[in-house]
Amino acid sequence: MIKLLIADNHPIIRKGLELLFTASSNIEVVGSLEDGEEILDFIKKNPVDIILMEADFPKLNGLTVLRYLKNDYPDIKTIIFSGQPEEVYAINAIKAGASGYISKSVNVITISEAIVKVYEGGIHLSNELTQQLAFGTRTNKSGSFYKKLSTREAEVLKLLTIGRKNKEISKELNINEKTVSTYKARLMRKLKVTNLVDLVNQAKIASEL
Repeated sequence: MIKLLIADNHPIIRKGLELLFTASSNIEVVGSLEDGEEILDFIKKNPVDIILMEADFPKLNGLTVLRYLKNDYPDIKTIIFSGQPEEVYAINAIKAGASGYISKSVNVITISEAIVKVYEGGIHLSNELTQQLAFGTRTNKSGSFYKKLSTREAEVLKLLTIGRKNKEISKELNINEKTVSTYKARLMRKLKVTNLVDLVNQAKIASEL
């Protein structure tokens, strides 16, 4: 039986996933949590095989959680279950340690198949993105831009776009404020802007292309 931990800050989504696996013969939901900090507390006390989690949490974002898991709990596999565009965030999620990325628009069969595939050692991405990676093609401009970012740059950018201050980012990512400023300067150069407001706006536009 695959021990599945669900983490999403929307209670309706958590409940829906719990109900989905109630009748499953091979997947057991062992916990249902609402933020990244709860994940780290839970896995210290309970056995977990797979974590199915959102990327955007009010406390401790998904990419930061992935970094912790990769270093301290390498046997636990993680699938990002997100409403964010796969083209934009999936590659950085895999780089950070995820074993799969599922859009919240997929059907229930795909979710179950992805969990089993990852449990057996595979990596789950959509067929479309897998083909893009295999053939080196992109469907839009934003994918090309985000692929050029390091995992840490993507983390900083995500936190900036949801309104985090330098001090909050430094605490969440466990880096000093000067380093945050350095990443912010790099991002501004890459997006060709000169201030934070334009940086955030351009990042949002890029993610919607």
